[in-house]
Amino acid sequence: MLSIGRALMTNPRLLVQDEATEGLAPLIVAEIWRVVAAIRATGISTLIVDRNFRRVLAHTDRAVVLEKGELVMDGPSNSLDSAQLAQRLGV
Repeated sequence: MLSIGRALMTNPRLLVQDEATEGLAPLIVAEIWRVVAAIRATGISTLIVDRNFRRVLAHTDRAVVLEKGELVMDGPSNSLDSAQLAQRLGV
């Protein structure tokens, strides 16, 4: 939360979040995703890298899946197939 807050103090046009919820307690994870939604509502562009693709898709307009640096899936978040994502991501 502190890192996100510090980043927001610079009035960024793009906020990059790499595994922002990894290793955190479930209540804190829920709060992080609430903050992600609030940031999105302000119009700040956000690049989110996270293992929980369902949460990512719920908070993004577009999703890109890379496998060993190669683009394997790309499109509007609401159009990507969750079953294919789960299979490809091994979850």
